[in-house]
Amino acid sequence: MFHSCRLGGSFGFVQPLDSLVFQRITTPSSVLQDLISFSLCRGRGDGDKGRLCCFPKDPLEDVETWSESVDKVLSCKAGQIAFREFLKSEYSEENILFWIACEEYKKIKTTPEMISSANRIYSEFVQTEAPRQINIDCGTRENITKNISQPSLTSFDSAQKLIYSLMARDCYPRFLKSHMYQGLLRRNDSR
Repeated sequence: MFHSCRLGGSFGFVQPLDSLVFQRITTPSSVLQDLISFSLCRGRGDGDKGRLCCFPKDPLEDVETWSESVDKVLSCKAGQIAFREFLKSEYSEENILFWIACEEYKKIKTTPEMISSANRIYSEFVQTEAPRQINIDCGTRENITKNISQPSLTSFDSAQKLIYSLMARDCYPRFLKSHMYQGLLRRNDSR
């Protein structure tokens, strides 16, 4: 679904931020531009000029809070996009994609959907030689493999905790020092 927004007096359509999480963004500067564009997009075309078309508030408003914890980054879609772009530059994008997939998996309500999603997560991230294989210990991988035929909402919890810990301990401190995050901070400060 696309939302209309008023840009420079004309109506345009922008992609919702949720879909950008899974869209391939080619360069760090393009993610910065996407986030800035979203933050400048005002109004819904319905006379409500004070609100953003895709967000209840400016997506860059929370940039400064991202330095408080990795949870602050992961709890907001704009933070997820920026962090994903950073991880992509470090060739470890699979970590945040797996973490997001696990968060979505936990919201599943039906058994057929759970089975289908569990198999997709397993084949994309967990199984040996998966296209986006995550770096987890063999015991965790074997436990998931053993139980994948009868998945539960907690099937990936141990692996998700390991990946979260890896991101929080290793990637997040580098993200805070990155040109991308520093650029977003400068952009936010210059408002």
